[in-house]
Amino acid sequence: MLNNQVSKAVRLALAFSAASTSLFSASSIAADENDEGVEKVERIEVTGSRIFREGAISPSPVTVITGEDLVSTGAMNIGEVLNKLPALATTYSLANSGRFIGTAGVSLLDLRGMGSERTLVLVDGKRHVSSAPGTSSVDTNTIPSAWIERVEIITGGASAVYGADAVTGVVNFILKEEITGLNVSATKGFADNNNYENEKFTFSYGQDFSEGRGNAAISFEYNSQDSLNALDNPWTSTSYASMPYEVVTGMERPEDMLDSEDFPDKIVVPNAGYYLISNAGTVWNPNTGAIMGRFNPDSTLGPVNTGSFEDGSYCGGPDCDYINLRQYSEIQPKFDRINLNFKVNYDVTDDLNAYFQAKYSKTEGENIGQPFFRFFSGANLIKRDNAFLSEDTAALMDQEGLSIIGVNKMYNDIGRRLEENTRETTRFVAGFKGNLTEDWSMDISLVHGKSEIERINGANVIMANYANAIDAVFDDAGNIVCRSEEARADGCVAANIMGDGAISQQAIDYVTTTSVGTSEIEQTVFNATFSNSALFELPAGMVGFAGGIEYRDESSVTIEDPFAKTGATFFNALGETDGGYDVSEAFFELSIPLLEEVFLIDSLVLDTAVRYADYSTIGDATSWKLGLDWTINPELRARFTVSEAMRAPNIDELFSGQSQSFTNVDDSCKVSELDQLSAEGRAIRAANCAALGVPADFDSNYDSATLETLVGGNPDLQPEESKSITAGIVYQPSWLEGFSVTADYWEIDIDDTISGIGFQTIIDRCVDSPTGVDNQFCNLITRDPETSEITLLKGFALNIARSLNSGVDFEFAYDFDALGGRFNTSFIGTYLIEAKDYPFSAEPENYTDYEGVLGEETWQGNLTVDYTYNNYKVGFSTRFIDGVELYDHTSLDTNPNPSSEMRYGSYFITDASFAYNFENGVGLKLGVDNLFNRRLPGSTTGTGAGSAIYDNIGRFGYLQASYKF
Repeated sequence: MLNNQVSKAVRLALAFSAASTSLFSASSIAADENDEGVEKVERIEVTGSRIFREGAISPSPVTVITGEDLVSTGAMNIGEVLNKLPALATTYSLANSGRFIGTAGVSLLDLRGMGSERTLVLVDGKRHVSSAPGTSSVDTNTIPSAWIERVEIITGGASAVYGADAVTGVVNFILKEEITGLNVSATKGFADNNNYENEKFTFSYGQDFSEGRGNAAISFEYNSQDSLNALDNPWTSTSYASMPYEVVTGMERPEDMLDSEDFPDKIVVPNAGYYLISNAGTVWNPNTGAIMGRFNPDSTLGPVNTGSFEDGSYCGGPDCDYINLRQYSEIQPKFDRINLNFKVNYDVTDDLNAYFQAKYSKTEGENIGQPFFRFFSGANLIKRDNAFLSEDTAALMDQEGLSIIGVNKMYNDIGRRLEENTRETTRFVAGFKGNLTEDWSMDISLVHGKSEIERINGANVIMANYANAIDAVFDDAGNIVCRSEEARADGCVAANIMGDGAISQQAIDYVTTTSVGTSEIEQTVFNATFSNSALFELPAGMVGFAGGIEYRDESSVTIEDPFAKTGATFFNALGETDGGYDVSEAFFELSIPLLEEVFLIDSLVLDTAVRYADYSTIGDATSWKLGLDWTINPELRARFTVSEAMRAPNIDELFSGQSQSFTNVDDSCKVSELDQLSAEGRAIRAANCAALGVPADFDSNYDSATLETLVGGNPDLQPEESKSITAGIVYQPSWLEGFSVTADYWEIDIDDTISGIGFQTIIDRCVDSPTGVDNQFCNLITRDPETSEITLLKGFALNIARSLNSGVDFEFAYDFDALGGRFNTSFIGTYLIEAKDYPFSAEPENYTDYEGVLGEETWQGNLTVDYTYNNYKVGFSTRFIDGVELYDHTSLDTNPNPSSEMRYGSYFITDASFAYNFENGVGLKLGVDNLFNRRLPGSTTGTGAGSAIYDNIGRFGYLQASYKF
């Protein structure tokens, strides 16, 4: 009987390991012999459960990636490698990390593309301090890649086991427990298309001590990459503009073909762009808005050519004087990383092990953006007596009867706005683990982490100084000075903005400042977990148990630059955050064998988990999970889970201060807007507008300009609730050794999703409410009591939305001997069934389905083939991304052909490598990522949240040398 159970455990362990892309090492499923010579299967902990189980049998679908595969690539860091997996979205890769203030250089994981804040990242099953202020999102740059044994990824249903933030799943980095010997590697890589380079260096050394009772190790890692500007890669250097079909073709569209894709509303045109603005300064008539010319380098006025065709702001063709804004697009940021780690563990007794870990990580990421600009603004008017006016410009002003002219200018001569983010992370882990009895084990730990972040924003223009500097006149001695005597007394230096490079360095120093913001994140976690794989015996086997308590304290403080936060600079006035919370939790799991060795049931095991949490912010919250593990026979296994998870609002969502921004909206109370409604809709809106004090004939065009907004935290938020189900099979036929297949259906439904609301939606929901204006939306709008114009819009996160994603994950693996060596093959794929966003969870008919849209690809897959022959190893990996739509299905229902660029086609990219390991421990590897130089699709630069899934570097070769002993 015992031998039969052991045999089944080994077979199932092999089935699972093969189904997980054959990436478990043999040691993870190794069997020992007891004193009687009977095999005893090792018990290990697998992500998704804290119960130690025989072999690698998991109650939930888990994808496993080995540490070797993570570091054996030309990618900059482990986050870049993991983001290539179908289950993870490229929401924050290096290529797109500079999309928001303060995020340049971070690498965050986002399971199912449902938000990085909903993916829980663990290290050895323990929480890790965040690197993103106000959130729990972990920067994977802080994790020591040289020590990673494997990474386990589980979708859904993990909150009951690990706590909040795991509503879409868990990514658990499992580090090597014992480090012995020296392991060093150095990697240098070069791009083929451009001057991009990167380099990596790792060092690890570990040694046993005290006759093998203890082990201590240190590691050091360094990574660096260059910045890559869009103009420096031929794939991304071309400027594109979207212009009306009639303008580009010179023909009208047939009336019966207005909805045909052959006759799109607009055509995406290469070598085209804005002509109303330039680096030199484009002059416009404040009375008519007409363009008058563009400054030459000597500040004289030249013509603006609009090329072969022109449409309002855009022109195209060989003679079009457009500005290529891609000169200000950085497709890879400058990035540097160092990571220093120490770990030690010691067997205090044969049954008790004490462990300690310490780390220091420092990353530096840059984001170089657009310079300061002025565009059809009253703040960039030049008066007729301006001392820098050239004679021809002055004469033209006199001819046109103008006392002032406007200048649209990208102030490239002042300098591109630079954001430098430096993140320093320290983390300490101390604990005891071991056996209390033969069956009871425990792990008691204390984790403390801190992240300190400095954000430096350079070339930030002081608006008052800018206004004073450009108002230049001659003084009595004929010197060019600022008109304002008060400003001159404060050091004002006159600035010539007429011409690219015309402004002096002294004027640049006067009108710009450097702003510095800082953040500090702290986390303390105490956890005590007790487990027993054989709590008591039922007819079908032993009941397993795990349970314990956890206390966690989180805090985050962000302090903005004192001057910039006043709103006196071009940089938005950002709000500060000072908040925190603590949570006490109790949890338990049970693994209950129900049946064994009956018809069609080799074994049937029920898994359950419950977690109770008491938050200082939201109060009580409970998560639970039920799972069924059904071994039909030694070759076929089925697994099912259903769970309800929760995510407590994070510090930023609760406590972030109000930050300034601007938006374009249409005031729904204007007569021109009311006229577009049905009689019933107009009656409701007109009554509500009147209740707000808006006159019946109100039709101001003030909203053609941007309106000020404030966004911030909401302390009244409640937790998000998630329901997840999975159902899958694992099949490993006995007739084909080394082959396995898994398929798992998953569904994640998040209700009461914490979400911001579009400002136009806020206005519409306020005035279109059939119950009147006493609603939460009208409270976010401020109107001038005299003019009735909107003066301020507030946007706060609310528990109003819903997200629903579902799909099927499948994995194939086949390992076999051939050609004198060993082939290891695997395929990981995902089929996305639905990806629905509901802006209001109470309106189930109102949703947008993004399935098949950029960022939510219908099909994704990774095929890997490795061949090992003696000391040689050749590897190929091909990633497949299905063709995607660029417009969501809902918008296409009302406008089926908005553009000539409607979709990107299917995308294949192949990486290859060749390695040889010498007998003396030296290893050499030559690799080429994007072997066939697959270019970016369409007009994308590969820097968006969704488009970062495409490679924007091009063919990239690297050489790696390593040494182990």
